[in-house]
Parts: sequence; structure tokens; C-alpha cells
Amino acid sequence: MKRDTEGFSFTIEHQEPLYRGFYQMDQLTIRHQRFDGGQLTINRELMDRADAVCVLLVDLPQKKAVFIEQFRVGALRDGNPWLIELVAGLIDKDEQPEQVAKREAFEETGLELGRLRKIMEYLPSPGGTNERIHLYVGEVDSAKASGLHGLEEEGEDIRVFTTSLQEAYEMINDGSIRNAASIIALQWLQLHESTLKDEWA
Repeated sequence: MKRDTEGFSFTIEHQEPLYRGFYQMDQLTIRHQRFDGGQLTINRELMDRADAVCVLLVDLPQKKAVFIEQFRVGALRDGNPWLIELVAGLIDKDEQPEQVAKREAFEETGLELGRLRKIMEYLPSPGGTNERIHLYVGEVDSAKASGLHGLEEEGEDIRVFTTSLQEAYEMINDGSIRNAASIIALQWLQLHESTLKDEWA
């Protein structure tokens, strides 16, 4: 589909560093073309983050999914900052997303990944960060999923648990799963479960 914004232009007129740490924050002054043909100048703060990989771990023959649960500072306002999530990690320089998926699956669950299927790439919050998510579904043996995992030097305290696929789908509806990557991956699997079974047969 051809989009009306193809050929639109923008200029970064000023970029000021605000913070340099694990993440980076800059203030940008940007001039961009308007839909009516004019020009608009805006000031925005942008968090510069590395791209991330998220993997929904599934055992299709057993109709099960494997999740992790850990403390997340971004969920403090919700009152319960322990979130049920997918295996995930940031992409280091010169790494491929598939390498990150396999590394993080082992670090966070102790499981070896089998086949991987890419679901999509998406921008989780482009109003304030340039992070891109590479979303996958990965094959595991759910019978080996248990225990506590994570790297102490990274401040990780991760609990691994297994549910049926049906229970996982219901956890979206009852609000037990509250993060975008998990919701998107599970909804994708609901639509494509039979196709994925055929691919991996």
C-alpha cells in the first residue's frame, strides 16, 4: 500500500543530551512536513534504547506455554510490579536476534530453544523511545521448565512456570498478563496455532 507520507521530509535542528546511563535521553528539536503541506517544529524527549528480542516459549505437542515472572520497576504504579512475561533481552552490538533469543531463553529459564518462528517487529512506544521489538515464538520441552533463574550481576530474580495454552489465552482476558509483547504473541498464536503445528510437524 502506498502511503501519503512517502516523500515527506523532516530535519533534526537541535539535539541535546539530557542523560547518559544504561539508557540515554536526548531532547530533540525537529521540523517536519505537515499533512496540509506546511511545516511544524516540535520539541520532544527521546529515550534511546537498544532493540530487544521477546520469545513466547511453547510446547505444541503438550499444548503448553512457558512464562517467566519478575519484578518490573515500570509497573510500580499498578501496585503489583511482578509481571508475567516472555523471555526477553536486549540485542548487543553485532548480535543477531535469533542469537539473543537462544541466549536469553537459557539464562532466564534454563531451556534450550528448538525451532524459532518470527512473528513481527514493532515499536512499543514511539512517542518517546526508539526501541524496536523483535517478537518470536520458540519451541521448548515444557517438562524441563521449572525453578528460579536469572543473572545475579544483572539483578535478575526470575521464576519460571508453565501453563496450558488455553490458560495462557485466558490470562489475557482476566488481566493476569499485562505487557504488550506477551499479549501480541499470544493473540498471534491463537490465530496461527494450527498453522504453526503444521510447520513444525
